Amino acid sequence: MNLRAPSIRHDDCDELAALCKAGGDPLRLNVLRALANDSFGVLELAQIFGIGQSGMSHHLKVLAQADLVATRREGNAIFYRRALPHPELLGGKLHAALLEEVDNLALPDDVQARIAQVHGQREAASQDFFARVAEKFRAQQDLIAGLPQYRDSVLALLDKLNFNGAATAIEVGPGDGAFLPELARRFGTVTALDNSPAMLELARQVCEREQLANVSLQLADALNGISLQADCVVLNMVLHHFAAPAEALKHMAGLLQPGGSLLVTELCSHNQSWAREACGDLWLGFEQDDLARWATAAGLVPGDSLYVGLRNGFQIQVRHFLRPAGDTHHR
Repeated sequence: MNLRAPSIRHDDCDELAALCKAGGDPLRLNVLRALANDSFGVLELAQIFGIGQSGMSHHLKVLAQADLVATRREGNAIFYRRALPHPELLGGKLHAALLEEVDNLALPDDVQARIAQVHGQREAASQDFFARVAEKFRAQQDLIAGLPQYRDSVLALLDKLNFNGAATAIEVGPGDGAFLPELARRFGTVTALDNSPAMLELARQVCEREQLANVSLQLADALNGISLQADCVVLNMVLHHFAAPAEALKHMAGLLQPGGSLLVTELCSHNQSWAREACGDLWLGFEQDDLARWATAAGLVPGDSLYVGLRNGFQIQVRHFLRPAGDTHHR
């Protein structure tokens, strides 16, 4: 007699149960809230929530099994971010509703303070790098993507926007100042913002040598206390040095006049972990969809994009984002 074992059918209820289980813990809900505009490694999350690494790993595993978080490898480290809901799939509407409710929660004050600590540690590592390598900056940048490799692409997007001669521009993180002459030729006034005195000194030397009378240099943190606004904000190979890039884009949007344009040049996502040590990169590039999503969340409208492939295997994305002309309440 041929007895066949009964087939085991995966029940759709299992997926919904995993989603409900993952959302049924206050700590996991707070982790999802913390990941709203950032991604963190397991050690950072353990620090933020004041629990051991093994405990945090368990919670992240539960969230990952329910497809509430996704992972991304940054060199040897793994960073967790929120997974995007897909309303057309089983559990997708519940996933979207859960995140909507989570975003209305306020994180405890001590958790917010520890998130600020983690951001501070990232920023300190970045600033320390630029203090040490200012003199070698161009050689270090050229290891990945120097200005000559993307200058023409940025200028192509910039010139297509047809700014008038009286328009104003801000370059955040001008590096050694090599792009400032191009901006000075196209705008009435240009402001360069950098929080590294050593890098700003390199930019000052360019302004003197090129006699850029319409460029002003400011030692300032573009994320704090800047009341400037301009018709165009340029961010060349800078976003991957910010501790919280999604939040940084919101600040960049606030520097734009209504109807203004943000130009972002960035590396596409890559796995060359040596870039952290050699070039001070906090992030190994960005997914194109992530940049568009962060910009949209900041109230900007994605425009044209150009992509530049490099001989050393990296790819550059040059992106234009527009602040709508009717947006008068952004700040």
